[in-house]
Amino acid sequence: MKIEISHSGKPLKGELKITGSKSESNRMLILKALYPNIELENLSNSDDTRLLQQALKTTTGIVDIHHAGTAMRFLTAYFASREGTDVILTGSTRMKERPVKLLVEALRNLGAEITYVENPGFPPLEIRGKKLQRSNVGVEANISSQYISALMLIAPSLPDGLEIDLKGIVTSTPYILMTLELLKSLGINGNFKSNRIQIEPAERVNSKTIKIESDWSSASYFYSLAGISDNANITLSNYRESSLQGDCCLKEIYKKFGVTTIFDGNTITLVKESGTKPKRIVENLQNAPDIAQTIAVTCLALGVECELTGLHTLKIKETDRLLALQTEMEKFGARVKITGDSLKLYPGSTLAKDISVATYNDHRMAMAFAPLALKVPLQIEDAGVVSKSYPEFWEDLEKLGFSALRSSQ
Repeated sequence: MKIEISHSGKPLKGELKITGSKSESNRMLILKALYPNIELENLSNSDDTRLLQQALKTTTGIVDIHHAGTAMRFLTAYFASREGTDVILTGSTRMKERPVKLLVEALRNLGAEITYVENPGFPPLEIRGKKLQRSNVGVEANISSQYISALMLIAPSLPDGLEIDLKGIVTSTPYILMTLELLKSLGINGNFKSNRIQIEPAERVNSKTIKIESDWSSASYFYSLAGISDNANITLSNYRESSLQGDCCLKEIYKKFGVTTIFDGNTITLVKESGTKPKRIVENLQNAPDIAQTIAVTCLALGVECELTGLHTLKIKETDRLLALQTEMEKFGARVKITGDSLKLYPGSTLAKDISVATYNDHRMAMAFAPLALKVPLQIEDAGVVSKSYPEFWEDLEKLGFSALRSSQ
């Protein structure tokens, strides 16, 4: 499906309800599988979370998680630690290009039985679950934090818990801290000090209902809309001022674009009252790489130079996001320089109109470029890809005065 998107020009005003954080939901689903007496509210309705829920019901046969990278990492650890499990864990063509070697090696060091079905270091994986006896493991710290979280989530189910020694500079620390805090919310003891994570064993936890906070990554697109606009008042539901999600740094970053975040109970309101814009944006996004596309496109729309660093994990996402950003932003007349972990944007004097944006099977490419429609009409290819994390995205944009005309590609 291709969507042609444009905006009426009216002030951005509306109230939207965004479902639970995909990051929190997927972590809590693994913990619920280990401790069934906990209950979860406000789960994400994303494809990734739905696929993970379905996969957790399986103990034998083929488990296909399509593009769901988080599910691949978390399930690799979960299945490896479940005695009696015998599965082949696979995914899309792109998933088979995304490395899992360091996670597999860590799990093998704990005693796991995992075999590569096709290419060494990559899915699909044949996993025969067994009781893992060892209680300590080392892992490189500058890899995807999901590898580390995958180990942390199974840690309390191991006989003696788990000590994880992180080697080097830690990437995406907020996601590790999120996992630790979710464990603690269930009464599971753990700590993270000096590149060492320790999680104590827990045979059971007390019955409890956990309400999952809405997704800050999804909120980023509305921050972008507010930042690009001259006037905005957008209210989003179920957000906390003391969030566990690293992407909540949005509220500080977008102050530079003139966006104020007002907390009221469990809602936030994004307010923009003038057309102010920064001269230049420089951000290290090592702890929040998922919002890089959003910030880059905000700057493109406003004609603002930006330099974003700390982006080395973006090359192994749903697509090589740095290359994809360069390719698509240059269609609009920008000049873009990328390295293995950075992006520099030099916008053109005007934005090209009626550009067709390729999305590369990446939900964030579709949603990050949509706010450009405040400036110029454009088309988004394979627009249904947003269901990976935010199925109602296009409908929510229409509530804010956008026209989103669907057509077959």
